[in-house]
Amino acid sequence: MTLPEKIGKYTVERVIGRGGMSVVYQGRDPEIQRAVALKVIEKALLDDSERAIVLARFKYEAQAAGALLHPRIVTVFEYGEDETSAYIAMELVRGDSVHELLLREPQPALEKIRDVIVPLLDALEYSHAQGVTHRDIKPSNILIGPSGEIKVSDFGIARIESSALTQYGLVVGTPFYMSPEQCMGEDTDARTDIFSAGVIGYELLTGRRPFPGKGSNASVMREVLDTTARNPSEFSPHLTGQMDYVIQKALAKKVEDRYQSAREFSDDFRLAVDDCLRGAAARQSAPTTIESPQPVIAADMLKMARNIRLPAADSLDFSEAAPVASGDQLAPTPEAPKARVLFVDDEERILNALKSIFRNQYHVFTATSGDQAFEFLKRFRVHLIVSDQRMPGMLGVELLRRAKELSPTTVRILLTGYSDLASIVGSINEGEVYRFINKPWNNQDIQAVLAEAVAIGIELADTPVSAAAPEKMEEAILVVDPGSSYRRAINELFGDTYHVEHVTSLAEAFTVMQSRAVAVIIADIGAAQADDTAAFKLLKQEHPEILSIVLTDASDSELVIDLINQAQIFRFLNKPVNYKLLKSHTQAALGRYHAFKQAPALVRQHQVSATDRLRSSNLGRSLLDRIKRLRSFIPLLR
Repeated sequence: MTLPEKIGKYTVERVIGRGGMSVVYQGRDPEIQRAVALKVIEKALLDDSERAIVLARFKYEAQAAGALLHPRIVTVFEYGEDETSAYIAMELVRGDSVHELLLREPQPALEKIRDVIVPLLDALEYSHAQGVTHRDIKPSNILIGPSGEIKVSDFGIARIESSALTQYGLVVGTPFYMSPEQCMGEDTDARTDIFSAGVIGYELLTGRRPFPGKGSNASVMREVLDTTARNPSEFSPHLTGQMDYVIQKALAKKVEDRYQSAREFSDDFRLAVDDCLRGAAARQSAPTTIESPQPVIAADMLKMARNIRLPAADSLDFSEAAPVASGDQLAPTPEAPKARVLFVDDEERILNALKSIFRNQYHVFTATSGDQAFEFLKRFRVHLIVSDQRMPGMLGVELLRRAKELSPTTVRILLTGYSDLASIVGSINEGEVYRFINKPWNNQDIQAVLAEAVAIGIELADTPVSAAAPEKMEEAILVVDPGSSYRRAINELFGDTYHVEHVTSLAEAFTVMQSRAVAVIIADIGAAQADDTAAFKLLKQEHPEILSIVLTDASDSELVIDLINQAQIFRFLNKPVNYKLLKSHTQAALGRYHAFKQAPALVRQHQVSATDRLRSSNLGRSLLDRIKRLRSFIPLLR
């Protein structure tokens, strides 16, 4: 093939790549002396039947990529066309592609893999925000510059949300990296690119493709549709269950089960890489043991825990429970009884990962469904139950609600990879979860949370719990209502039985609470301001006996999780408020406060850790000064 001297205004220097219908040249812009890459299609080489659609797609590629200005995406400078050819002039990236990287290093170091996947997902997050789905993410389209920088190229079959050009019912993409919806010729969106990025992550981690097929495109596509990829950890001992979880979620067949954004995938992938690296470091320092730092438990809690008598191992018939759940044999000693922890998840790899972390510290039991777990709980008492949310048969929220009724002092934690706001709110209102933990978890964080929960579960194991609200109490119900929308309704519900105070802000509430003890706060916080969330967190740190019911129109699941974990909000109610629910939630809060007065140790379940950063801030110091002066009638906490 004769090298052309010029294409458009650009001088041609050499061939740097070839595709099915195009050639890529290295060229130079003579006006500003800038090196460029020239992607060229010769019209004469196209069949008459396909020329129009190929050229339309080629121009479409220039439009799609040309609209994107991002350091991780190859910049398009110009589109040109004449009688003989069409071309795209773009940024020249000197270096290799991920395809060449895989040829040299079938399984690169984890740090190098992270430095490919995270920038790739960063580029996709930006592209998707601009309404552009790439639809052909594969190793050869991910370029690596001389300094290791990542650039995404070749938007040849991209889809722009405002365009109908790609609506031909055609199967487009590269089979090894195509999503199930692409294989079926169905509509695609950002989650299609997430699937393809997951395939590349799998290939980098394991040195093999998740869906290799048997030599034909049809067999590859059939595997994509029908076969679940084996866990990456099966091919590499340094990969953990968390990495399995992240990759498998990216490769979910159903788009609704997949990561919903590239940012979510990126955040979880970082955590999973960190977990793998920590595990590798632990194995090097102690190759014959599982490195699992012991939880930090307050000395007074340990002393109390050691004095609590657990049922002897031979008094429990675990042979009957074998079909329901499995775990280590119980072997508590009077000096240091081990807590019983039940993990519930329908994914075996998650259960295996949790067992590997905690089996040396606790008696670990596992169940793969809510129904199995509940049957286990009906026969055996555990100190802590950690449940997934989405499981067949019985959702985690329902399981935790039943667990609360069956054993109120068992501490309950929801562990899930989903951020469905209704489920999160349900976990509080129905199951009264102690904490909400996201998948994939940070090992140090989950160990600290479970250590706190286990200490509480052991301490409260034999504490009686009364749920009935008292007929009268000295403490007030405090309504924080900026617009006075709920004042009359709450007075009608409780004014004849309890003392009800009304204020318009939390700052005003603290003034009232210095002279009158408060049992329950009902607060309308709208979409929640920073001052409000900080006040709730600090109030719970200093006065965990005060129970809060929040009325909100917030749609941010992360905000709600933050309030659950750091402010132990007792109940959430969405606006407009259902007053029947408000009444029942308030009665539940009054009953819980009354139980605190009968058994102050129960307050432990509602304590949160102090956060130095918040407490040392200007806002924190100002709020703390007022909160420390609030009244309480509970002796333990006065």
